[in-house]
Parts: sequence; C-alpha cells; structure tokens
Amino acid sequence: MHRMFAAILMLCGASSLASCNSTAGNHANDIAQTDTVKVQSNTYEAAIERFLIDSIGSHYGSGDVCIPCNIIVGIDSTDIDDIKVWGAYWVYRYNVMGDTLKCMSGGSHPGLMHVSKGDLGYEVTAFEAVGDGSQYMPSAKRIFGDKYNKFFTVTSCGNTGEQARMESIKDYVKRHGINVTCYQDYGWPAVKL
Repeated sequence: MHRMFAAILMLCGASSLASCNSTAGNHANDIAQTDTVKVQSNTYEAAIERFLIDSIGSHYGSGDVCIPCNIIVGIDSTDIDDIKVWGAYWVYRYNVMGDTLKCMSGGSHPGLMHVSKGDLGYEVTAFEAVGDGSQYMPSAKRIFGDKYNKFFTVTSCGNTGEQARMESIKDYVKRHGINVTCYQDYGWPAVKL
C-alpha cells in the first residue's frame, strides 16, 4: 500500500492543465532526528504544522503552497516539556492554477513529534521518523509501541488518508484565503473540496 501511495505521489511532479471547471520523494533520512523549528506557536498542532512546512516541506520541489496533513494516533501531554504526538504526517506542495491546487510533490513522514511549551508558546523540539525500506516496519513498531495497531489501521485505509487530506486542504485554504474549489494529483481527476 505504501509503495502504491509513494508511486502516486512521485507522479505529482508534473502538472496537468485541467481544472475543476473545465472538461479537459521520502526525505525522512535527509532530516536529522533533532531538527527543530524555532517558531513559537499557540498550540502544539500549529507547532507541528509549522515544523512540517519548514523542516520537511522545504526538502520537496517548489510549489506555491505547502500543506501538511496529519492523522494523530496518540498524544501524551503529561510532561509539558516533552509532549509526545504520534502521527501519520504527510506534506504536499501545490501550485495554484485557476481554481485548482495542482500537486507538485509530497510524501509521507510518520513518526513521533516531541513538542515543548515555553513562555512564548509551543515548538517542535525533535522528530523521530519511521525509517524507509526494510527499516519501515521495525522502526514503526518501536516508535509507535502500543499505538502501532492504530497507526497501521489509519495508514492502511486509503479513504482515511484521503479524507484527512481533503479536510487539511479545506482548513488551510480557508485560513489563508486561497480561492480554490478543488485539488488534483497528476494523472487523476480533480477532487472537489
């Protein structure tokens, strides 16, 4: 399933010319486990979004906007200095073409975010990424621990990921005032928001 999803995302590299109203790579290993984003945010969710855009999204090809998509699998907030947020995280780069967000690149980055709350807000202090290839399964089991079955369930069901992606896009374009009505992956029909 992951290979098929990765192959689809690889195809996002080029853009087609169709819009909604017409008829017509994993970089986890390039990102150090302790990369931090020094932008303070009001919520841990906002800190994670900023981290995904700045620290991971910056490793993808260019695009007009970078929109992360998260499915949170578990949270441990018992230590305010090390809030742990396990999740299936995706990053997508899009170009705005008419009323459509055209996917240019993107990828999946599951793992464990470490977030701390300081005087000025929240920040991601570390990210434990699930490994690639033969390291994927053992590292996912180690990182997710007793949350692994939930992680496996949400990442194995394509509908869950696509629904989360659509909701993330809707929220992002609303917050940023981007006037689009759909998004499109290369070679696929546009999807109405």
